[in-house]
Amino acid sequence: MAASFIEVVAQDGGRFNAYVARPAQGSGPGLVLLQEIFGINDTMKSMADRFAEEGYVVLVPDLFWRNKPGISLGYGEADMKQALDYLGRFDVDLAIDDIAATVATLRTLPEQAGKVGTVGYCLGGKLAFLSAARTDVDCAVSYYGVGLEAYLDEVPAVRCPMVFHFPENDAHCPPETRERISAALRTRPQIEQYVYPDCDHAFAAPSRPQYDKPAAMMAYSRTLALLRKVLGPVYDLNALWEAHCYYEFATRDVDAVMPTMVAQPYVNHVPTMTGGVGHDKLKRFYTHHFVNSNPADTKLIPISRTIGADRIVDEFIFSCTHSCEIDWLLPGVAPTGKYFEVPMLAVVCFRGDKLYNEHIYWDQASVLVQVGLLNPEGLPVAGIESARKLLDETLPSNQLMGTKSRV
Repeated sequence: MAASFIEVVAQDGGRFNAYVARPAQGSGPGLVLLQEIFGINDTMKSMADRFAEEGYVVLVPDLFWRNKPGISLGYGEADMKQALDYLGRFDVDLAIDDIAATVATLRTLPEQAGKVGTVGYCLGGKLAFLSAARTDVDCAVSYYGVGLEAYLDEVPAVRCPMVFHFPENDAHCPPETRERISAALRTRPQIEQYVYPDCDHAFAAPSRPQYDKPAAMMAYSRTLALLRKVLGPVYDLNALWEAHCYYEFATRDVDAVMPTMVAQPYVNHVPTMTGGVGHDKLKRFYTHHFVNSNPADTKLIPISRTIGADRIVDEFIFSCTHSCEIDWLLPGVAPTGKYFEVPMLAVVCFRGDKLYNEHIYWDQASVLVQVGLLNPEGLPVAGIESARKLLDETLPSNQLMGTKSRV
């Protein structure tokens, strides 16, 4: 990705800068990222770079330029005071004109292809809503927009698809205010809205103490689902995942596996906490502890596959004979020669056309029972039966619950 600043000509003739992040593919749909009250700081640049990695041409306009160009503040007390001072002199209507000029500039860039959307945070969340009501953007996303209640009369003007993310405990938008906003938004069928329990304002900002990673990840996936649906680009995640698995299990070629992933990917086999974070550590893990550590008779039996906007959930049965040490699944356990089958679930997240991370789950107790390392007597654990029942639902249920519960 290449990032820099370009100049935007305002509707009234002024000029201001916008940070631009371009996708590695060279072109893509457009996205205008709308700032918090802290200007185009490192957080906004990082978010722009992330969306560029997803395949978008991103502009982050300097919306405080009429007060002072080039503002970039942190989140400390002094910076917050300065940011609020700039906010007090901020003209919302002129900012919407500047956003419209940014959208127009974005549409003229040779690398921009197709439609344009907006995503905004805090102040930018309000501006994303107003851009959907007053400009020709094709979709918009609002994160914890402040002061939306003052503009509810503009909800009928929103004709493009939108998503709103509301933290449950946002002091800037108490429950009664949020309900007023929500009621108005419900009148527009193309608007989605989500409330994030126990979250505060700025829950999606990694550099702030209110950051809530699970909620931020969920909101990001919902945001991306809207962007993919309206703007694209749409990637063949199934083909990408199939190619990745082919290099892992068929050709066993680590040098072919790594290019299917982002520059800094990670893998976590949840039951054993094996894997790696970052390119070098993950490549080392694949080389010495995974790709070449699977027995010759390893087989994956597919059960189901669910494909979303940014991830795949793959359900399958992993089977093999424990003829060699399987570092990632039975680390430190010498080969037992036992055959086993275990249901597995892979949650695979993508960034653009590359894998970003994998979370792999399975029942370790079932594996230990089957290789003879765990006596199931008196324990609520099953061996190969759990895999067999996944393939044949007519097999008995509730066998571990006692004779009165068996069906």
